[in-house]
Amino acid sequence: MDDAMAAMIANYEKNTGKPFEAWVAIARKENFAKHGEIVKHLKEKYGMGHGYANVVAMTVMKGDAPAPAGDDLVEAQYAGRKAALRPLYDQLAKAVAKFGGDVELSPKKTYVSLRRSKQFALVQPSTADRLDVGINLKGVAPGGRLEASGSFNAMVSHRVRVATAKDIDDELVGWLRAAYDQA
Repeated sequence: MDDAMAAMIANYEKNTGKPFEAWVAIARKENFAKHGEIVKHLKEKYGMGHGYANVVAMTVMKGDAPAPAGDDLVEAQYAGRKAALRPLYDQLAKAVAKFGGDVELSPKKTYVSLRRSKQFALVQPSTADRLDVGINLKGVAPGGRLEASGSFNAMVSHRVRVATAKDIDDELVGWLRAAYDQA
């Protein structure tokens, strides 16, 4: 289990009012047959965020210890030629997890969406030697490393290219924090 997922599970009680194991027990008691039914129930009846409900549903459907949501997707993104980029992704995920217990990492096929109540950023291994960090920043003009997203991804307003750990600096984390605060 990665650090961000461990932090998420550790924060269930603080952010949802009950520890992770209690939510798993509640969901199991309902005897839902499908993953989506569990997610919908937890979101509608208890107001749980999608990421938290998804992890509970995955655990219930799998029937054992919590599995990181989308972990296979993240592994696939950082396989082969892009494997050297995984420590950069992990460093970014760890920095973003510190923003609050409501941060959700939602892996897709080619990127990981960083969400709060809505997506505020994404991390994508675009080439074998670079991550692109897409950021939704309202009212901030592009400049320097903070580029306009252009054709990179229509779901974000800006992009920052990350090739080394030094690129994950206070400036980048600050932009991510500002986007998180706007979400």
